[in-house]
Amino acid sequence: MIRNVIGSILALIGATAAVWSPFHDWYDDRHGRDYRIQDLFTGITSNEGELFTSLLLPMAFAALLTLIGLLLRSRLLVALAGVVVLGFTVLWMVRQGQAAGSLTAGGDGLGPGVALAFGGGVLLLLAAALMSGRRALRRRREEPYDEEPPGHVPAAAEDWGPYGRDPNSPGPYQGNDQYDAGEHHGDEEARPRHTRFRRH
Repeated sequence: MIRNVIGSILALIGATAAVWSPFHDWYDDRHGRDYRIQDLFTGITSNEGELFTSLLLPMAFAALLTLIGLLLRSRLLVALAGVVVLGFTVLWMVRQGQAAGSLTAGGDGLGPGVALAFGGGVLLLLAAALMSGRRALRRRREEPYDEEPPGHVPAAAEDWGPYGRDPNSPGPYQGNDQYDAGEHHGDEEARPRHTRFRRH
C-alpha cells in the first residue's frame, strides 16, 4: 500500500515535469514547443510548428499513459510512459547534435527544458519500480484468512445448547466405538462409557 502511494506521487511529479518541459528552453533559447515532431525524424530545422505537433505531443501522451497506469495499477503503463519521455528526449538530442555539430550545456546550449524531460522520465521509471502492481494486489486478495469467519461455531461447541452442553450428547470419540458421555448437571455421577462390540 505504501509503495503504491509513493510510486503514484513520483509518477505524477514525473508526468508533470515532462508536460511542463516543452514550455522551457531546450537549446539556444528555443522552447521545446518550437520543435516539430517530424524534425526528430528528418532533421532539426528553424521552422516552428503548431503547439500540438511539437514536443508537447509525446509528453502529453506519456502523461495520459501515466494516469491510465495509476488508475489500473499497471506498472507496465507507467514504465512505458517513462520510456516515451526518455526516448523522445534522447532522439531530440541526437538530431540537435547533428544540426548544431555538438551539444553544449548552459548559456546558448542545453536549457532547463531538457533537464525537466530527463528528470520526468527517470521519475516515471522509478515509480514503476516502486509500485507493487496488480498481480501483488490480486495475490494478497486471494490469500486465505487465518482468522475464523464471523459466525463460525467451533467443533467442540456444536453439542452445546443455550444453557451449556447437552448432557445426553456424546462426548469426544475415544476409539473402539466408545464415546465419552460427559458429565451430568448437579451431583449425578458421570455416565459410564458404553462399548459396542463388533461381530467378527
